Order: sequence, then structure tokens, then C-alpha cells
Amino acid sequence: MALGELWLVRHGESVGNVAATQAQRDGLDVIPLDIRDADVPLSPTGEEQATALGGWLERHRDGIDVSWTSPYLRARQTLDLARAQSGDAPAFIDERLRDRELGVLDLLTRHGVTRLHPEESARRLHLGKFYHRPPGGESWADVALRLRSFLRDALEAPGDGALIVAHDAVVMLFLYVLLPLREDELLDFAVEHTVLNASVTHLVRDGSGWRLEAFADVAHLTREGAEVTAHPGDGNVQPR
Repeated sequence: MALGELWLVRHGESVGNVAATQAQRDGLDVIPLDIRDADVPLSPTGEEQATALGGWLERHRDGIDVSWTSPYLRARQTLDLARAQSGDAPAFIDERLRDRELGVLDLLTRHGVTRLHPEESARRLHLGKFYHRPPGGESWADVALRLRSFLRDALEAPGDGALIVAHDAVVMLFLYVLLPLREDELLDFAVEHTVLNASVTHLVRDGSGWRLEAFADVAHLTREGAEVTAHPGDGNVQPR
């Protein structure tokens, strides 16, 4: 039986989220972080959020038959801490779920991109957010392509439901691929909605396709007394 439900989770707050938000507020060009993106860990708040996610996972354990995670440390830590309370379903790492790669724009704030790479600001304005690919990086369209590859494999897995722990841009692009959305519909949605840290987005498949049941739900964080954090990432250049 093909999977009929997907729960998409953004990782808990990371030290990169905190550093990027503060750098933006301080008007810096470069985010002061000396860790490669794949190794950025959760912040203490992110660890609390991931633990709170474990309560949600315990309540939904009967509906989740398999889990996948991005290979990036912050996503793996989120799943590990959540599964510490309930870890029955098998869990797999898949590099196709990694965060969007920013190439030469990595670790730059919006101000830094404008000042240090004005030509890329101009290209992004011309091409649009969806198709702009920074040198050495990926566009949203590139991420969508690898998610289509992942879904061709994952949706035929045995069981009814799956948990996927990844990143904000990845969650948004799952909606683009599965609902499906047009480029303009996705970008309009992204302007109005933020994938909150450790939030759960729920998609259900019926006879006519996929539908969105819940977006960026954080009721489990409030229930457990964990802080709710936004840190809009890829929408503000950085997807950490």
C-alpha cells in the first residue's frame, strides 16, 4: 500500500537561526558562524522544541510507519530527540532532503547580498526567487527536482504514513510538488506563511490527489511549554 499521509517537520531552532536573525538585526553583511551548514546544531531552545515534538510523536505513533530526515545535523538531532520517547518506526537519512544550497551567498544577510553581490540581487530580481540559482548554489526549482526524485521512491514505501524532518524551503517545496502549486501560488503562499521551527505540516492523499490538512502547526510546543520561534530562513535569503 502506498503512503497516504505525510507529516513534514522543520528542524528545531538552530544556532544558525539565532546567528542569522541577530546578524540581520545588527545590519551585518556576514553571519558570524564558523560551522559548515551541514554541521549546524540545534540551540538550547531547539533542543527543547525537539523534545516537545516527542510528545506529539508519541500521540501519533500508530499512524507513522517510517521516518526520513535530512542528513544535516540540526534535522537529525530534532528527529533523535523526538524519537527518544517513541522510536518504533524505522528512520532513514536521505540527502535529497538537505537544505537549499546557497553557493556564494552562503552566510550572507540580505544587506550583505545587496552590498557584496549586487549583480546577484539584480539577477534574482529579474529571474524571481523560484528560478534564481546563485553561483555554486541551487534555485527553488533545483530543490523541487530532487524532492520529486525522493517522492518517487518514498511514496511507494509500505505503510500508511511517514514523518519527514527537514528544512523550511523543503517543506514549502513539498507543497509545491504535491498539491500542486504554480510558481506564483507558491511564492504568494510563502510571503504569507512561515514554516515555524519544530512545526508539523500535514498532507493527506485521497482519490483526487494531495490536500493540505494543517500547516506549520505548533500546538505541541505550546502544550509542552516550549518557545515558538519563526526565523524565516530561505524567504530572507538564509534557509538555516
